[in-house]
Amino acid sequence: MSVDDRQDDGTSHRSSPTGPRVAPPRQTPSPFAARPSAAPPPPPRQGNVAPPRGTFRFSLPSIIIFVLLLSSVAIQAYRDLSRPGAWDFWRETYIAASMTSAVISDVDIDGSGRGRRALAISGKIGSASASWFRDRLSEARLAPGDAVLLSSPGGALNQAAIMGEVIRTHGLVTAVATADASGKLRPAACASACVLVYAGGATRYGVAGSRLGVHRFTTSAPVSDPLAEAQRIQGMVLGYMTKMGVSSGIVEAMSQTSDIRWLSAKEALALNLITRPVDQP
Repeated sequence: MSVDDRQDDGTSHRSSPTGPRVAPPRQTPSPFAARPSAAPPPPPRQGNVAPPRGTFRFSLPSIIIFVLLLSSVAIQAYRDLSRPGAWDFWRETYIAASMTSAVISDVDIDGSGRGRRALAISGKIGSASASWFRDRLSEARLAPGDAVLLSSPGGALNQAAIMGEVIRTHGLVTAVATADASGKLRPAACASACVLVYAGGATRYGVAGSRLGVHRFTTSAPVSDPLAEAQRIQGMVLGYMTKMGVSSGIVEAMSQTSDIRWLSAKEALALNLITRPVDQP
């Protein structure tokens, strides 16, 4: 008997001389046999390694862009604050207002026994006083017919005109006076730009002992033609006072002097600046 060892497809077979070829039984791997270990991970590449997610890398272009943006903001802020009155506006808006206010719940202006709510404001009219005044009016919740009591040496002309417009829009009355918490009035003074605020009242009470002062308005900002600027201001004041029902003679009274000219009660009545004189206090 001979043995013929053949390989077919890589599998060893043994054939018998007296019978067919018989394939050897397949080898079933044992479940307890050790599995071949996984191939180790490839070593990390050397050189530029990407940073982990969630981190920010500063690069030279990003730093340059940041510096340019910061510089543009600083330059714009410098230009804004370099404008005439810009610093005063910023200071009054964010640091300290130039005017003060108080709400009086019940004040009798004309002695009729009819009390009304009032907002008393005092101090110099600053570069941001119109915005400040709107906020105080909103807080005071005045109704048409309520009063604004004034005590001021004047200040910014354009702000005063806006304040007067706001008073007229709300249908409020005005008086030159101060008041204590009980509503008792005391005489006060209202001069220069304050007169424009006073003129905004739907009714303008003339409290005995209080004073109204006028003068010629000028600008402190440098202008190329002072005469043309003076005429522009005079025209603006004339248009505003006429709109509020004050005689155009008020502009003539203003133009006569650069110092404060205190109007008598008779003069203020003749100019229709005071519309209702009262004997209080």
